[in-house]
Amino acid sequence: MKKYLLLLLACVTVILAACSGSEEGAGEESVYRTIYSGEITTLNYLKTSNTNEFAVAANLVDGLIEYDKYGIVQPGLATSWESNDDASVWTFKLREGVKWVDHEGKEVANVTAKDFVDGLNYVLDAKNESSTAWIATVVKNGNAFYEGEITDFSQVGVKATDEYTVEYTLEGPTPYFLSMLNYVCFFPVYGEFLAEKGESFGTTKENFLYNGSYVLSEFEPQNRRVLTKNATYWDKDNVLIDKIEYKYNKEAATVAPELFVRGEIDAAAIPTAILDDWFNDPEKKNLVRQSSNSFYTYFYALNFNPQFDAEYEPENWQVVVNNKNFRKSLFHGLDRVSAMMTVEPYNPETLLSNTITPKNFVDVDGVDYTQLDALAKFSNTDSFDAKLAVEFKEKAMAELAGKATFPVKVLMPYNSGSPDWANRSQVIEQQMENLLGKDYIDIIVYAGPSTGFLGEVRRPGKYAFMEVNWGPDFADPSTYTDPFTIGGSYNKPELAEGYTDSNGQPKYENLANTAKAAIDPAERYPLFAQAEAFLIEEAFVVPYAVGGSGYLASKLNPFEAQYSPFGVTMEKFKGQKLLEKPMSNDEFKEAKAQWEKARAEALAEAGN
Repeated sequence: MKKYLLLLLACVTVILAACSGSEEGAGEESVYRTIYSGEITTLNYLKTSNTNEFAVAANLVDGLIEYDKYGIVQPGLATSWESNDDASVWTFKLREGVKWVDHEGKEVANVTAKDFVDGLNYVLDAKNESSTAWIATVVKNGNAFYEGEITDFSQVGVKATDEYTVEYTLEGPTPYFLSMLNYVCFFPVYGEFLAEKGESFGTTKENFLYNGSYVLSEFEPQNRRVLTKNATYWDKDNVLIDKIEYKYNKEAATVAPELFVRGEIDAAAIPTAILDDWFNDPEKKNLVRQSSNSFYTYFYALNFNPQFDAEYEPENWQVVVNNKNFRKSLFHGLDRVSAMMTVEPYNPETLLSNTITPKNFVDVDGVDYTQLDALAKFSNTDSFDAKLAVEFKEKAMAELAGKATFPVKVLMPYNSGSPDWANRSQVIEQQMENLLGKDYIDIIVYAGPSTGFLGEVRRPGKYAFMEVNWGPDFADPSTYTDPFTIGGSYNKPELAEGYTDSNGQPKYENLANTAKAAIDPAERYPLFAQAEAFLIEEAFVVPYAVGGSGYLASKLNPFEAQYSPFGVTMEKFKGQKLLEKPMSNDEFKEAKAQWEKARAEALAEAGN
């Protein structure tokens, strides 16, 4: 999933509120306010894959399904669905009477099956440059249409069989297809409005239509945006916060704790630098709690297609990154516990992840995916090994003598809107240079922009070695392995030298394609595990952690929110309400234990 800037979302969004919600009195407006430092550039959910952007859109537009607070699939705009025996054809009956409205809440049209066809047509039209088109190619002939091999969209596997029935025919059996519908590329759009607006669709609140729980009533980039409850929403009784107000502040992550102390805000992320002060203060200690873990995974990517400025010696980096021993020296030389202490100083080991796919995502006959044979040796071992790191350094220097210049300049950017990321970069620079020697590497920490970091730094490849992240789009291991395939999102491993198989394809590409061809999870998942293990064994990436690290003071109860490891469900405010006071860490732990028990029972009852 191209959720590129989860790091930004965790670090630059701070939740504020003017009042403590509807619990204070009947009829009182519940307002939830946020400040942010990373501005969105579009509302076009059919095009973007930026977390900040589709996090807003998820509250403005509904899809076919959604999830409850335990992660059980629930009807959304579809009231029912069925598939054929091999899960290659799926049919959805739509909820009638759902309206498209404008930013003032005025009705424009009914939501019909054609809207889902029109949405997918836009996504799969290559000229629209949708960042999520690759997910939608699960639909039959989707890739052929995207590549221009066919030009008649009626040949693509989506059609409105009547006004309120939409049918998807897929490239092959896809038992996890329901989970894919939780992502923006399968959302509907009112085709007539989209055609009328053209490239201006999603650029302003007026150039957008809404069928979700909120409408965008105000939108002034780098100043303010307001989401107001949609009075025509089909499930408005479960929308408990009346208004969401976002206010731009370039220092959002820094100023929030002080605003909270002054009683001006409802919640704030608490940076590690002041965390001890909060826990040692008799009044503040009961206001701060841990964040909830997520299925976002963080890892350090080694870039095989460096596009940074000449002063950082990209050609030299190109030479050394293609040396396995050099990569292995970085792989074993990164002390992940030291890095994690910048956000979790108390229990850093609990957030570390030794694989790209997190634990507890999927399993095969009760065996967790990360414990399958190919991955188990990584899952159960810390990658940091100072002795091995130095041994690989010595091998690399011997092999690269006369071919590369030492010390190697290692450009490592971070987002300037994230104080913890900035601190972590400094820790890693010092730790790795001290271990491996400044005669070997010169890690150059670079402060990238707080807004547009993805487009200006990561996507163009203006880094050598950098922390990146990924979140799942659907319930299958391919959601974590696809970003590394040709045309994927990360570090261009297909350009690594010496990894071409006899068929002319990169070795990793063949491993991933072999896994995709298998249908039965008992065969499919171990094959994906082999592909992922290859990336780790060859040190193309250094797995680091799972998301959700850090501490905050918040009047939101995370266990009331819709829950799903994939897609946009967890970005929704629907179902949440403002508490009278923030949860303490003890209250959080108790609520989490109760939720985990209830979720296990709910999953068992649902047959998951």
